[in-house]
Amino acid sequence: MTGEGLPIALIGILMALWLVGATVAIWVGLSLRRQSHRMLRQTSRLARLLETAPAFPVVVKGDGRIEAADRFSRLMGLSAPASTLSDLGGHDDGGLSSTDLAMLEEKVRETQRTGKDFVLPLPVSGSPRRLLVVGGIADTVIYPNGAALLWFFDSTDSLRELEARTEESEKAKSAFAALAGLIESAPLPMWHRSPDLSLNFVNMAYVEAVGASDGFQVVQDGIELLEPENGKTAAAFASEAMQKGQKIERIVSATLGAERRQLRVFDIPLGTDGSSGVAGLAIDIQDLTAARNEFRQLSDAQRHLLNMMSAGVVQFGSDYSLIFANLPFQRQFAFRDQWLTEKPEFARVLDRMRENGKLPEVRDFPAWRGERENWFRNPEPSEENWLLPDGTHLRVLAQPVPDGGLLLIFEDRTEQAQLASARDILLRVRTATFDNLFEAIAVFAADGRLSIWNRLFAETWGLPDEILIKHPRLDEILPLMSRHLKKQSQISIIGELVRMTTANREQRRSKAAFADERIFQIATIPLPDGNALFTMLDMSDSLKIEHALRDRNAALQEADGIKAKFLANMSYEFRTPLTSISGFADLLKAGVAGDLNDQAKEYVDAILTSAERLSEQINTVLDYSQSEAGVMPIAREKVDVHKLFVDVAAAKEGFAKERDVVLHLQIEEAKGTFSLDPKRIGQAVSQILDNAIRYHKAGGEVLLYARKSNDLLEIIVSDNGPGISEENQKIVQGDGKKALQLSDDPILQGLGLPLAKQLIETHHGTFRIESKPGEGSTIIMTIPSR
Repeated sequence: MTGEGLPIALIGILMALWLVGATVAIWVGLSLRRQSHRMLRQTSRLARLLETAPAFPVVVKGDGRIEAADRFSRLMGLSAPASTLSDLGGHDDGGLSSTDLAMLEEKVRETQRTGKDFVLPLPVSGSPRRLLVVGGIADTVIYPNGAALLWFFDSTDSLRELEARTEESEKAKSAFAALAGLIESAPLPMWHRSPDLSLNFVNMAYVEAVGASDGFQVVQDGIELLEPENGKTAAAFASEAMQKGQKIERIVSATLGAERRQLRVFDIPLGTDGSSGVAGLAIDIQDLTAARNEFRQLSDAQRHLLNMMSAGVVQFGSDYSLIFANLPFQRQFAFRDQWLTEKPEFARVLDRMRENGKLPEVRDFPAWRGERENWFRNPEPSEENWLLPDGTHLRVLAQPVPDGGLLLIFEDRTEQAQLASARDILLRVRTATFDNLFEAIAVFAADGRLSIWNRLFAETWGLPDEILIKHPRLDEILPLMSRHLKKQSQISIIGELVRMTTANREQRRSKAAFADERIFQIATIPLPDGNALFTMLDMSDSLKIEHALRDRNAALQEADGIKAKFLANMSYEFRTPLTSISGFADLLKAGVAGDLNDQAKEYVDAILTSAERLSEQINTVLDYSQSEAGVMPIAREKVDVHKLFVDVAAAKEGFAKERDVVLHLQIEEAKGTFSLDPKRIGQAVSQILDNAIRYHKAGGEVLLYARKSNDLLEIIVSDNGPGISEENQKIVQGDGKKALQLSDDPILQGLGLPLAKQLIETHHGTFRIESKPGEGSTIIMTIPSR
């Protein structure tokens, strides 16, 4: 190569190197430009992220100046951008308080000095905003002088949520502590099983029930409170509750302490599908069961008692349905037990009562029924009186019960109403009777107060009505009464009579002479109620009549004595010639005066018969007179009554043949002895037979029947003669003298039947006539042995 070509070559090389270098420079420049654009875009994005980030970066330099975005000032509520950390304080409507600012400055200085990070919550003055400041040392490359980088987070919502959660957490802790304390001190055994069904927790009641020392021992040893039931353990029941996801309730028997008790046990799964285990508790229902049994027994006894009451009782529940009705209620309202077992409602019961005619008649029954339904809502009991169509009076008491039901009591007051009506009538009758009595009557109470008086009492003593209606005391009216007495001092006797009767409960009598010459018989009688009855009877006319009667009685006694003497004299005077006539007739019949022809003999027999008849009549009159006077002697003795009646019939046999009357005897049942007077009873039967034969028609029949039964003798005499009229029967039964004097019946013309009646009654027997005219007569006599 030549010398000239070398420089050109070098220039060419240099130009090539320069071109290469220029190309490289251009390429590097372009690369740097692209990298610069990329960094600008990245810086722009980072700036945008910082602007929209929830945290605000603030750099605090060593000299106290700060670097922060404008929006940081807005965050702090400042009107102008802050250039130093001190600018954040001293504002009324924003920034930090002096205390918070001093705390922040202290934290920043400590970070700049030591590089220690810090977290500080700060409130913004005058704003509910809360900030969280996270501080640390800034990048030493960018800020070589020890600047601090502060991140301000707006944690207003977060802090509020945190405060709320903290408060809730404290409350939950407090509630859990209270619940744990409650469970621990609860008197009911309670426990918790972990998901593997092992005991995890028990309270003190559980510990005491199983007799352990503490809960840790129970959990550690797995001591079960409940015994296996039907081959299933307590854990098996808990497992069943966990599988079903619902609580299981059962009643078991267990030993608590040293006593056997009945428990109601609950197994309750916790969490979803029992993921939190199973809780359990046991309620001692032994006392409750005993109380229920006692209540059931008491209820049964009460219902039994209600069924025995006379009042009807029915009870309705809070749903207005019938719960109970006793038997008197069913009888009162004619309800069938089968219908009542359907538990009808109150309205249906009233409807059925109305159908049965057991409700008062009302014009608007639906409205009336609605008013009675208000009984369920009334707080106080209600009482009504029902008058039923059949005249029944019911007292109805409606008593609300605490459970919202109603108890009705129906008391039949019909008898009481009738008694009250009868009492009113009796009071009116008593008043009318008192006012129309011939006696003056008054009733004084135990305290001497006048309670009852009649019109005659007021008129007799001249007491005005205006005084009597005040019911004065006895000592108040005695001065008014004394002016009517002949001797006014005798009024004290009347007062003393009343006082002694009320105090000593003794009956007293006295007399009072009035100034008008009237004389009263006074009597005071104690009454059962403690009062005294005061009666006054005007004896003025009675005393006059008494004196007249005494005079007449003396005259009658004198006349009766004269009559007795007359009868005795007449008996002597009659019997003396009759004895002579009978004696001379017997002599004639015996032939003392010579033989008599047949006609003369008939005359003598007639004389003897008449004399005997007359003697018998005289004896009858004398005996009847003695019987009427009550002086006829009766001599009872043991007598063969069969022989007595045979002898009496034999004595009348001839007379019966003479009268062409057949005499029958039926005395077979009268055998044995009987205590009576044979003379008087024979006389009575003889008189009746004589009367039956004498006034009988020819061809008639007379029956004598006698029967002895224990202590009673029955005698019957019957005939088929003309009979005795009813009027004449009354005459014989009542007054024999009247029969003798007034009767026109030939059967009663004499004292045969009256004397027989007197003789039977003297033996304390009975005498009875049964007869109808034309159908004969039957005389029935009974005589007791004593």
